[in-house]
Amino acid sequence: MSNAKIQPVLDHIDADFDNSLERLFALLRIKSISADPAFVDDCKAAADHLAKDIATLGFKAEVRPTAGHPAIVARMNAGTNASTNGSADGRPHVLFYGHYDVQPVDPLNLWHRPPFEPVVTDHADGRKIIVARGAEDDKGQLMTFIEACRAWKKVTGSLPIDVTILIEGEEEVGSKNFVPFMEAIKDELKADFAVVCDTGMWDPNTPAITTSLRGLMYDEVTIKAANRDLHSGVFGGGARNPIRVLTSILGGLFDDNGRITIPGFYDGVKDLPPDILAQWKNLNLTAESFLKPIGLSIPAGEKDRLLIEQISSRPTCDINGIVGGYIGEGSKTVIPAEASAKVSFRLVEGQDPQNIKKAFRDYVTARLPGDCKAIFTEHSSGAAIALDWNMKPLAAAKRALTEEWGKEALLVGSGASIPIVADFKRTLGLDSLLIGFGLDDDNIHSPNEKYDLKSYHKGIRSWARILGALAERAH
Repeated sequence: MSNAKIQPVLDHIDADFDNSLERLFALLRIKSISADPAFVDDCKAAADHLAKDIATLGFKAEVRPTAGHPAIVARMNAGTNASTNGSADGRPHVLFYGHYDVQPVDPLNLWHRPPFEPVVTDHADGRKIIVARGAEDDKGQLMTFIEACRAWKKVTGSLPIDVTILIEGEEEVGSKNFVPFMEAIKDELKADFAVVCDTGMWDPNTPAITTSLRGLMYDEVTIKAANRDLHSGVFGGGARNPIRVLTSILGGLFDDNGRITIPGFYDGVKDLPPDILAQWKNLNLTAESFLKPIGLSIPAGEKDRLLIEQISSRPTCDINGIVGGYIGEGSKTVIPAEASAKVSFRLVEGQDPQNIKKAFRDYVTARLPGDCKAIFTEHSSGAAIALDWNMKPLAAAKRALTEEWGKEALLVGSGASIPIVADFKRTLGLDSLLIGFGLDDDNIHSPNEKYDLKSYHKGIRSWARILGALAERAH
């Protein structure tokens, strides 16, 4: 976008930043903890607060009931979405998504100050930071977009593209009521693509666009043998021990090179494009920088893959918990009647969660000895998401971020899952641009959550540039 067009908007963002910060603080003071029924009124208050604020930007903003906490749907009023030539033809239409709910604050005693009394303070390394529950996840992030829209509206009288805003209040508890709500109103949510501000930067000075998210298949297996717990002195050596059976099966899930041994597990898995792999290699993510801070030193994934591939673009299997036998104080000589494990698989594009579930269950069942049976319980599943590397909005956003930060924006994969992104694809048919300004040390879900002041300020400026770049792309 031409500098003459965007510069007044950026100048306004800088001049109005103290007010932007206070608007964020007003939202952060609301205790919108979705997991705790004691805060149901606070969640409603957060929704009302945001809807009222968004309405000042020329949106018809409504708080809509769901089976759980309310959602916000904000659509541009008639007349505010017309392009400068009086026609909306060719203007991109984006669906912006964020969430106002936050995690519980426990353990409260580890917070350095009250979690809902936001403050700007100094990080140990000198950075200015905003500290409060929700500062990053996701109030600070979603407000970067809203403040960018506010600046465009204030300076030019309208937004450069068409926007629908969708904000939920149950992301932190799995969006179980939000997804049916979204399906019921999908005709109101038509757009060209979605934008989500709930991801992070590569480092404090390098912006990033998340182009892929791993999917998830989370299963639980219980091995049952005898009809009751047994005395190991009387039955030991003669009776099957479900813990031994379970650990033997689980121990065979990986070969010596870190590859998963389940037949068909890698079917459909593609390698990264060579240019993206070269870019990732140049990032030089090392065990020293990534693992040493958590007390480790040796990458544990596939030995023929870069560490960044292991954690971002390759499928994985993890044993998340094992229960069996006596685990109380002291000792008890028992052969348990059953033992169970929770096992999760992070999946990549090309893998079907249901196929992986069947393959895992077949793998376990085939290795069961006589006198044993396996019972399975599925906990969650969702497919991986991957953007088309040549997607035009992706190129426009990358260019805008690069201009703002003075460093080339990176295209990165995330090893985590954001289920709502898969829901956008499944329900609305929309790809999602995942752009955020969080950092690894933001303590999200932990005490003393923070958001760099720089992330908030330049995040607003970044979205302002992106909105302009998306409009320019359409012409």
